[in-house]
Amino acid sequence: MKSAKVRNFLVGLMAISMGQLSAVAAAQQPERPTAELPLQELRAFAEIFGRIKANYVEPVDDKTLLEYAIRGMLSGLDPHSSYLNADEYKELQVGTTGQFGGLGIEVGMEDGFVKVVSPIDDTPAQRAGVRAGDLIVRLDETPVKGMSLNDAVKLMRGKPGTKIILTIVREGQEQPLKIEVVRDIIKVTSVKSRLLEDAFGYVRISQFQSHTTDDLLKAIEKMKSKVGGPLKGLVLDLRNNPGGVLNAAVSVSDAFLEEGLIVYTQGRINDSALRFEAAPDDVLNGAPIVVLVNAGSASASEIVAGALQDHDRAVIMGRATFGKGSVQTIIPVNKVSAVKLTTARYFTPSGRSIQAEGIKPDIELQDVEIAKVKNNGVSPLKEADLSGHLSNGNGDAKGKKKRAEKRNKDDQEAIAALLAKDYQLNEALNLLKGLAIFNRPDAG
Repeated sequence: MKSAKVRNFLVGLMAISMGQLSAVAAAQQPERPTAELPLQELRAFAEIFGRIKANYVEPVDDKTLLEYAIRGMLSGLDPHSSYLNADEYKELQVGTTGQFGGLGIEVGMEDGFVKVVSPIDDTPAQRAGVRAGDLIVRLDETPVKGMSLNDAVKLMRGKPGTKIILTIVREGQEQPLKIEVVRDIIKVTSVKSRLLEDAFGYVRISQFQSHTTDDLLKAIEKMKSKVGGPLKGLVLDLRNNPGGVLNAAVSVSDAFLEEGLIVYTQGRINDSALRFEAAPDDVLNGAPIVVLVNAGSASASEIVAGALQDHDRAVIMGRATFGKGSVQTIIPVNKVSAVKLTTARYFTPSGRSIQAEGIKPDIELQDVEIAKVKNNGVSPLKEADLSGHLSNGNGDAKGKKKRAEKRNKDDQEAIAALLAKDYQLNEALNLLKGLAIFNRPDAG
């Protein structure tokens, strides 16, 4: 009796599915002939569905089985397509505004393991030492192999204050690492800024959110006010930026471009073909830009780097980027669930596909640490130290010398601190200084 009910249910399911699929195909693409449905595969699906209902060790309701089938269908397409249930859909919507719960890492799947695209700034994962490129093989005592990305993310979520141990395989390390991370509410500050030296600015974008461009413009105006005029140049730091909202990446690029194409997308349907053009303004008025990227720079950050590189508006420094050049569209299924489906590819203004290639920097920099050379405290001998040396004829030589020495000492201390903390940023600043010299009206 039970098997008969299952067969009747499956026959009805197949009939409904075929009718709905035919109707959807006809509604979406009326100009194309409807493809024949794979009846043999649908029968196999129905047979497996029935076997599970009848023989699985524990009873499983139809709704759960169908959701599993949908998840499997989407996860088999690519690492970024997925089904979003009510909780996941809500988390996605909240994440674009800059506050959500968890560890603070952007993740994907690679060879059945969870791969860290990048840790988010000022989050538990970053503070614990998780790095871009790490492969997570265990969550506490649970192996990740064979687990879906959604299930892995669920295990990483939890109440603030609770702990989880990540077992990580890292390139260059012979043994897996165990890193304890304390969960917290993640509040992402999208834009951080400061003045480096003189009138050279620094802006760090950790993630592209709906308000990122407004925060960027405010940060630049604040730095201009501090120096009392225009900036001589800007370091735009997109390292470990996992991406975010497409419109934010477009508007950030637009802030530095006066004209031309920013990015375009191509897919199978007309709605997936989009082009974004720059408006005629540049918040830096042509001042040079150096963009820092690395393997954790993905998606929206690659759009910005690619646009500025193709328009010769910035020098890209660092390491090759992640290479996520696909567009995901959120398609609501009902009021509480949705499908995240890959619908197109990104292309830079020159026609380069970002997908699986990334953005190659103009100047490649390795991840190195610089240590200050110790000396014996003896300063090198200079002309000014010689007894009876001639004055330079510039008037208050001693006073000017002391003031110059103080400024030089302060500058050297600042540069040394910067070097010790961030070699790549220091190299970007040095390049920016050189570009600013050639950018002066009296240069050349």
